Amino acid sequence: MKRTRADIEANHRLISRRAAILGGVQLVFMGGLAARMRHLQVNQADQFRLLAEENRIKFKLIPPARGEVFDRNGVQLAQNIPTYQIKIVREDAGDVEKVLTKLATVMELDAEVLERALTEIKRSAPFHPVTVADDVDWDDLSRVSVNAPALPGVAPEIGLSRVYPLGSDFAHVLGYVGPVSDYDLSRLDDPDELLRIPRFQIGKVGVEAKVETALRGAAGTRQVEVNAAGREMRELGRREGRPGSDIQLSVDAELQNYVQARLSEESASAVVIDCETGDLVAIASAPTYDPNLFVRGISVADYSALTENKYRPLASKTVQGTYPPGSTFKMMTAMAALEEGLIEPEDTVRCPGHLEVADRKFHCWKRAGHGSVNLENSLKQSCDVYYYDLALKVGIEKISAMANIFGLGVRHDVPMSAVARGLTPTKAWKATTHGKDWVIGDTVNASIGQGYMLSSPLQLAVMTARLATGRSVEPRLVKSIDGVEQPSGAGRPLPLDDDNLRKMRRAMFAVVNDRRGTAYGSRIIADGMRMAGKTGTSQVRNISAAERARGVIRNSDLPWERRDHALFVDFAPADNPKYAVAVVVEHGGGGSKAAAPIARDITLQALYGGPPPLSAYPSKDRGRIGAQQKKLRKMRPTAAFDGSDQA
Repeated sequence: MKRTRADIEANHRLISRRAAILGGVQLVFMGGLAARMRHLQVNQADQFRLLAEENRIKFKLIPPARGEVFDRNGVQLAQNIPTYQIKIVREDAGDVEKVLTKLATVMELDAEVLERALTEIKRSAPFHPVTVADDVDWDDLSRVSVNAPALPGVAPEIGLSRVYPLGSDFAHVLGYVGPVSDYDLSRLDDPDELLRIPRFQIGKVGVEAKVETALRGAAGTRQVEVNAAGREMRELGRREGRPGSDIQLSVDAELQNYVQARLSEESASAVVIDCETGDLVAIASAPTYDPNLFVRGISVADYSALTENKYRPLASKTVQGTYPPGSTFKMMTAMAALEEGLIEPEDTVRCPGHLEVADRKFHCWKRAGHGSVNLENSLKQSCDVYYYDLALKVGIEKISAMANIFGLGVRHDVPMSAVARGLTPTKAWKATTHGKDWVIGDTVNASIGQGYMLSSPLQLAVMTARLATGRSVEPRLVKSIDGVEQPSGAGRPLPLDDDNLRKMRRAMFAVVNDRRGTAYGSRIIADGMRMAGKTGTSQVRNISAAERARGVIRNSDLPWERRDHALFVDFAPADNPKYAVAVVVEHGGGGSKAAAPIARDITLQALYGGPPPLSAYPSKDRGRIGAQQKKLRKMRPTAAFDGSDQA
């Protein structure tokens, strides 16, 4: 059939319309494609360039140098030393176990080391280097370097490791560093990325832990180019981090060394505080341990030896240990009575050897009693009955409040681990803690530092410094950070009557310098150096009525752990106090025999700034003290002795 012209024109219009639509679609598509290409090539060029660069450029953290620690005179207590390390990066190594097996043929690596490395690799980010071997010698380092092509992902590096040059002298003060653990990370909400680097060292206890943020510093970064195999080709850029702050402590390394040596044969602790500034110039616990053992991981044998020692060498007894303060607490009971106006210094109390309260006998340490004693004589002879009587007049609330004023029952802000608050009990405390009412016998016991009363050696030193100065002396351990002096602990005047404080100082002077004083045998005779102090003996066992009737068993006849604790506190010079000292000898027996001689020797060492002349001691003691000084010299390899005997 022949198509008409009209049909041909209609068909032509239809084809033209379809062509136009198709062309439009193609135009839109090409335009969209062009726009997309422009967006990718122009607008997102930087992003894709970065992605491309990341295939050949890596950013690595640069651990900062840890801040170092010094004593008050600039003696280095904690330092960093260069050490060679062998590290592996999981994403560069490929088959990690295969590479470690090869590495073990190049250098000696025992199974425990390899297992630990594998564990750390599995829990670390693939780009984090993991330390396989630390403190590597030059020969091993050379062999690893020569075999580098066969050890993908393995690289030797120079790192820094912590060292404590004075060893055990400052173990309880400084603490130690160790590799970051999962437990460390779990305690932080947003841990520093540095802490995720395997075996990165952080403070675990002591100053190292408490001043961790300042000592750690901030990380830097390296921008490195790598090849297709992941090998570093060159460093493209570097941003240095911030090294940790250097810390200067208030302690005197020479005095600390002496104190540790003097305590070495005891389970004991001693604190020496500068009365003017509150500086802790010595704070020592015995026995001690070598913190260097912990830096790279202590062995099971070494750790067991420490934990199984009944003298507890790992415990920082100066701040963690709390003990009944015994008779060293009597000044608190007396001050409470004086401040309330309940006694005059010349008022007397008759001591027949006991005081009967609520149908119970509270005994004095002297079975026959002291007769009539006033304030000074009661302290000088350490009569218990006098303080029992005061306690009935004053009451526990005022006694405990007075103890708080002098720093007992207070957690002092020093950067050491597990600083104890101690305990100055009240009626409310007993009701809350034990669900029982306070009874009058509790007050009587508390008056002589027994019963519920607990104090640390640090607190006893603070108490003594406040008695000596009449100021609220605060202990200071960190003297400066990066050269910036930290606030002094001199404190403000106590809200107490100065005359009452003078009465206590006079009584404490008699304790040491009067022939009938309990510490007369440990006096100092050098002019201008005489000390005032107080002995203390705290019971750790109950003495039954039957035992009293037979005769109380001597400490020397008891097992060590059942013997009384021995305590002594002092300040010197008595007329112008420079230092306050507290000594606690665990299960040492009587304070006058076990603790006072140690405290006297430490006090003289502090006052003279080194070994004191023998003339500072009573003539009867000089032979023994001379022999003791020679013995201590041999025990103190780090001491700065001049080698001459003191006459």
